[in-house]
Amino acid sequence: MSPSFERIISLETRLMMEEKMSKGLKRMLLVLNCTMLGLGNVGGPLISRLYFLKGGKGVWISSCLETAGWPFMTLPLTISYLYRRRKDGPGTKVVFMKPPLFVASVVLGLLTGIDDFLYAYGVARLPISTSALIISTQLAFTAAFAFLLVKPKFTPFTINSIFLLTLGAVVLALHTSSDRPANESKLRYFMGFFMTLGASALYGFVLPAIELTYKKANQTVTYSLVMEMQMVMSFSATVFCCIGMIFHGDFKAIPREASEYELGQATYYVVLVLNAMLWQMFFMGAVGVIFSASSLLSGVIIAALLPVTESLAVLFYHEKFQVEKGVALVLSLWGSLNYLYGEFEENKKMEKQNQDLETEIN
Repeated sequence: MSPSFERIISLETRLMMEEKMSKGLKRMLLVLNCTMLGLGNVGGPLISRLYFLKGGKGVWISSCLETAGWPFMTLPLTISYLYRRRKDGPGTKVVFMKPPLFVASVVLGLLTGIDDFLYAYGVARLPISTSALIISTQLAFTAAFAFLLVKPKFTPFTINSIFLLTLGAVVLALHTSSDRPANESKLRYFMGFFMTLGASALYGFVLPAIELTYKKANQTVTYSLVMEMQMVMSFSATVFCCIGMIFHGDFKAIPREASEYELGQATYYVVLVLNAMLWQMFFMGAVGVIFSASSLLSGVIIAALLPVTESLAVLFYHEKFQVEKGVALVLSLWGSLNYLYGEFEENKKMEKQNQDLETEIN
């Protein structure tokens, strides 16, 4: 079979798949998921830090809240089912997920639970302006693991962005002691730094692993299936963190923390609920962007919103913004812009190739 003929068959297959979801709908889903990812990515860390700043001490509690919002997923799933039922009749499937995909989602959920704990420990020990800069290295980890798992095409722009983001983390690591909170020991501060870096690396693996799961699924991947997977992942992560809370005695500590919380008992529970909602938006947005585009775009959005998180942390929590943070921020932005420009150029090439192939088919 000639390479040209293989390319034509490949395009025909892709066009048949795209018929199931129009370009307009997929673009709308991409915008919706980018919005959810953006709100969760900016609001989640700020609310998590607020919990610790005003008297919260439970690292396991904070990690559990990152995925405890999984029941919110029942609403869009129910709406999706009712819409399909009205269209297809009483025989409509309630659940799309097959056993292999369920097992994969549970494993990914457990990894997410570990990541939640690593991240929550870092947020408890570090200023948000520092932890956000460390998390920006996730794009580099995502790109590296994506190369190993889903084999995307790497351009000079991608490689340059990875280098710049890594360099930004190194600059921070060399000047970590300058922003250590007064009530944190040097050991706990460094533990927070490296736990956050570990969280960045682990989630950098989870994102392309989700993309690989979509590609290897022996069934059509629809947005309803993506929501089902996210619900199973969040539930699995929450169970993992709840077990940690049980062993640490955190369930008993919640009423005591609420009564002693600096902003009041009612505000304490509002903070917990907001935590769960914002982080669920983050995770749903992340997997939705992977479904609509790629794991690398998800990583880019997380890194690109860094200045917003930085600015709000300085504004609301009066955190210090030293020279090394400024250097790391510039390097992170430079790296993210490099990647975005490279993707823009690559998409222009792909569109031209698709037009040529469609001409060949016609």
